Amino acid sequence: MSTTVIEDAHVVTMDGGRAEYAGGHLVLENDRITAVGPGPAPRPEGARVVDGRGCLLTPGFVNTHQHLYQWVTRGLAVDATLFGWLTELYPVWAGIDEHAVHTAASGALSWLARTGCTTSTDHHYVFPTGGGDLLAAEIEAARAVGLRFHPCRGSMDLGRSAGGLPPDEVVEDRDAVLAASADAVDRWHDPSPGSMLRIALAPCSPFSVTGELMREAAELARDRGLRLHTHLAETLDEEDFCRERFGCSPLEYVDSLGWTGPDVWFAHAVHLDDAGVKRIGETGTGVAHCPSSNARLGAGIARSADLRGAGVAVGLGVDGAASNEAGSLLEEVRHALLFARAKGGPQALTVRDALEMATLGGAAVLGRSGDIGSLEPGKLADLALWRIDGLPHADIADPVAALVLGSPPPLDLLLVGGRPVVERDHVLGVDEDALAREATAVHKALLRKAGR
Repeated sequence: MSTTVIEDAHVVTMDGGRAEYAGGHLVLENDRITAVGPGPAPRPEGARVVDGRGCLLTPGFVNTHQHLYQWVTRGLAVDATLFGWLTELYPVWAGIDEHAVHTAASGALSWLARTGCTTSTDHHYVFPTGGGDLLAAEIEAARAVGLRFHPCRGSMDLGRSAGGLPPDEVVEDRDAVLAASADAVDRWHDPSPGSMLRIALAPCSPFSVTGELMREAAELARDRGLRLHTHLAETLDEEDFCRERFGCSPLEYVDSLGWTGPDVWFAHAVHLDDAGVKRIGETGTGVAHCPSSNARLGAGIARSADLRGAGVAVGLGVDGAASNEAGSLLEEVRHALLFARAKGGPQALTVRDALEMATLGGAAVLGRSGDIGSLEPGKLADLALWRIDGLPHADIADPVAALVLGSPPPLDLLLVGGRPVVERDHVLGVDEDALAREATAVHKALLRKAGR
């Protein structure tokens, strides 16, 4: 039995009563939390004791939307809209292979860890012919970094010649997609409590996937007990595409294909009318809110406060690193708060609401509310210990405001299932300097392949 005690931290539990303890403690045994509360904790013989003085202890963050492979294609099309950005980057992405994806995923996941993330999804939908086993490459990267991982086997089968946006060389045959999706589930999906690895199915978007693939992927997922994910209502270009091609909004279109429900979550959901917000709420569908990427691409500001008010589980996502070069989940917490207030006034979202989206909200979106998202006895020991006693934060009255509104604080400790992943702002499982050099080399090689 391995026991760790964290003492004298400001503990934000995110439990049902939203309890917080100044000078509180948390005890974990192996991969589970066994106690949390005010004051000092009992110290079992042989326990590791972590001094939390000057620190804020929170649940680990949950990243609900990402494209890890894009870490090695950052800084391109920086002033483009979504459709223009995709058009410029698809030829570059056509050159990715196992090595590129492993390098990119290692970099993106390491930085997510450095910014408080303990569980991440990924939406990988580009599978060039001859690229190798790309899903396996990112799964191995997640294992090395140490994060809990929910990769989504994405897909595109609607190429440009058939009226879609992606070039034909980066789309797949529908039967091949379904076979590969089933194989991914057989190889990797672990539905057990405490799982470190779960698979979801994720056809890319209404403008890159046929209705037939959307339907059949949903049937496969529900037959195997998986979750479903896709991009939706991200831009007005997408709205125009769906109205011209299908005669309805993006939400109405996917709803007609069976793509709403408590096993589904949408990335973005920026352009929704009141009826759309209500429909997502009444069906129990989740949303991954990606404020930084939406701002970077000029897509707009999602109605996060309205969605939450409609009972929608709203989590946060950094989105692809090529549309959010920062790749920081903590930054999404700050931006979610600021953008909601810019749109709806100072009462639209509180600092604790923003933190809730990064923790409990993300856990609900991924169907893991019973495992992660709060610091409670019986839950997995996924947690972040932030140092807030330095010059940037020491005199900020509210520790949660210090985290959400202040500059990013040092991350003293990140545990995933009780195992240390980050200590004193250093990711333990990777050589960050070597990884930075390799990411640069891969970036240059991809540009050469694309004739740039």
